[in-house]
Amino acid sequence: MKFISLAAIAAMALLTGCTSVSGTRFAQQESVMPKLSSDQGRVYFYRVDALTGGGMTAPVKLDGIVVGDSLPGGYFYVDAAPGKHEVSVATRVTRKLGFVLEPGETKYVRTKAQFEEKVGRVVPELVSAEEARRELPSLNFTGAPASN
Repeated sequence: MKFISLAAIAAMALLTGCTSVSGTRFAQQESVMPKLSSDQGRVYFYRVDALTGGGMTAPVKLDGIVVGDSLPGGYFYVDAAPGKHEVSVATRVTRKLGFVLEPGETKYVRTKAQFEEKVGRVVPELVSAEEARRELPSLNFTGAPASN
């Protein structure tokens, strides 16, 4: 019985290690980020670290181009031209989110793992600046910004 418990703890530790994201915390990274150009908009993509679906990752596309990965505990951003945009995240099923980005505007897209019909999916959702600003400080920067 003790062997099974130790094996379970070891497996849990291994999985946790595989899903942790290293990088610069949002507050530190924000101070060195380039200013947003007045003719562009900025989109932050992030995923709060959660126990549900913690090991699940998925590429995030903006207008059909991969701009980063949905990783638990991580965030990245993209500067993009104003206009209509579509975010898609594909696991077994592709989930999409459409929005309009204005010049100088910042949007926040949170991705989260969900289980539907016993299958895990990563779903994008638009969140308010206030909500994102509460969640971003605990997250780590996961990649260089991409321009679309």
